[in-house]
Amino acid sequence: MLERNSVAVIAGADLKYRSGAVFYEFHQNPDFFYLTGFNEPEAVAVIGKKVSVHSSSRCSLLVEKYDDKESKFHLFVRPKDEKAELWEGARSGTQAALDVFNADEAYDINKVEKLLPDLLTGKDHVYTDLPNEFKLRSNFSRYFGGLPKAPSDGFAKLLQSCRDIQPLRPWLNRLRAIKSPAEILNMRKVGRASGRAFTAAMRQSYGLEKELGAFLDSMFKLNGCDGPAYVPVIAGGKNALSIHYVRNDDTLEPDELILADAGGEYGGYITDITRTWPNGGVFSSAQRDLYEVVLKVQRSCISLCREDANMSLDKIHKVAENGLRDGLKQLGFDTSGPAVDTLFPHHVGHYIGLDVHDSPGYSRREILKEGHCITIEPGIYVPENDRWPKAFRGMGIRIEDSVGVQKESPLIFTTEAVKEVSTVLN
Repeated sequence: MLERNSVAVIAGADLKYRSGAVFYEFHQNPDFFYLTGFNEPEAVAVIGKKVSVHSSSRCSLLVEKYDDKESKFHLFVRPKDEKAELWEGARSGTQAALDVFNADEAYDINKVEKLLPDLLTGKDHVYTDLPNEFKLRSNFSRYFGGLPKAPSDGFAKLLQSCRDIQPLRPWLNRLRAIKSPAEILNMRKVGRASGRAFTAAMRQSYGLEKELGAFLDSMFKLNGCDGPAYVPVIAGGKNALSIHYVRNDDTLEPDELILADAGGEYGGYITDITRTWPNGGVFSSAQRDLYEVVLKVQRSCISLCREDANMSLDKIHKVAENGLRDGLKQLGFDTSGPAVDTLFPHHVGHYIGLDVHDSPGYSRREILKEGHCITIEPGIYVPENDRWPKAFRGMGIRIEDSVGVQKESPLIFTTEAVKEVSTVLN
């Protein structure tokens, strides 16, 4: 996809620290992982097309090898270090970067400040989301601290010498938005495992939100996932009115609805599921009526997740709004004005893959094609307000599945998570 004499630069994530020497579990920058498969901190990839490195005493070896290749994949990684590995575990090192991760050239990350300028000088186009993104994804720019005083200025100064600087994000979105058959298999596997965890969870009652959260977390892992995909929402009763409620530390009453939004991760790929069910195993008549409105709309929207429907996520959102409006009217709701926006304040879906919200910035106006992977998640959240029928106030109901778009039919990754009223009940 790159033009001739152009290069892309992307940094992996660094280890993040909670406090002192206590670190968070490492999670690789998904863009970096997608392009390299490399899952260790402190790494930089430089991917070039028809690269021609200028003569340099620092890189004389590079000059000899660059002129006869259409493209090059350079990978900077942490070197092998016996003392560090005693404490932190094994590192791949530069040889494995060549042998296992198929880099054309591999270097010690500590030399990136010296070598990267030669890889960028004279390029017609440089694609990168650094340095603006480095504060979120990586401390990559610290390697250029020896230029100006500010760590982030070193890389910026280096970029100033390049002819044309463009963001890498649009290119990665084009690649990541359409999943390959191998990616689809991973997402089906994690969807199956996560769905079974949800079904098991719905077969019992709970006294605390955190009990359900702990159960789902353990079941994801026991079913073969690497772990949870994101911080879950485990919301009992009125807590479900907060779309991203993640405290998960309240009590659960027997007559309350539970809204759980969670999913597992496998090989870096995630699934995203939401189910709502009665903690005591029995829907009240009002809970059942509102649940069936949401379920009917969700099933209708999923049926449109196919290429031959010529739909986008935005178009499906309109279908969801209209369906919810009609269903709420039948239940006695006043749906005039911005009522549906109040009761359904989020979009019906988003892209998924290596991120929960995959391919950031990729438009929901894009017509869905085979290989797109999305969520479908209509919901209704009824505030404690006199405008709404009393029987439904304080209820939050959302039903969400992860779906792969095929030419003539949707592929529901999470079908093992039951959702019909008859199967949700104990």
